[in-house]
Amino acid sequence: MKEQDDLTSLAKAGVLRVAINTGNRALVQPQGDGFTGVSPALGQRLADEIGAQMQPVIYDGAGKVFADADADVWDVGFLAVDAMRAQKIAFTDPYLVIEATFAVRTGSTFRDVEDIDAAGVDVLTSTGSAYDMHLTNTLTNARLQRSGTPPESFAEFAAGRCDAVAGVRASLEAYFQGDKGVRILPGVLTSVHQAMVLPRRDDPRVDALNAFVARAVADGFVAANRRPSG
Repeated sequence: MKEQDDLTSLAKAGVLRVAINTGNRALVQPQGDGFTGVSPALGQRLADEIGAQMQPVIYDGAGKVFADADADVWDVGFLAVDAMRAQKIAFTDPYLVIEATFAVRTGSTFRDVEDIDAAGVDVLTSTGSAYDMHLTNTLTNARLQRSGTPPESFAEFAAGRCDAVAGVRASLEAYFQGDKGVRILPGVLTSVHQAMVLPRRDDPRVDALNAFVARAVADGFVAANRRPSG
């Protein structure tokens, strides 16, 4: 059909290069030598539908995926919807909404996300992430500090840097699982709308990709492949 014809042209020499951000555990989880989760599953489904071989292009942070948009190293990817990014790349409608929150030290007085934006509080975030952009626009009292990928920022927090670290809830839970010195706050810092993306803002094939996403949501594919809660 016409939609498949449009998306077939995304592949080069029969290979669809799919940017996979392993820093977001709500979307991607390691499994053996590969990955599982909704992002790899959507990438594979798209490759299958257009008769191409999926070639994962692995990143450890969303900022790095975005930075490579004009480097011709990936054909389709997965990023949080953001107005700044939309000036450069093309977004579909969201296929999933996930939560970001904070991890804090067990002995701290912080009880919810609203407690974090206070004078004298240092907040650590992954550079270029959706929650980095949110915090940049919303923090008024706390001091914002940045560090590399989500795992790098989590490691620095675990080593003693800052009073709180922001992250996708699933990623924070996976990283700090079993760490009795860290608590994950129950509130929601921001809801992150996840979409498929093309590396050029004015790519007309985004309409066909949006239809692909809509079908994957409507037929239950996204729900079947998302990370279980809890």
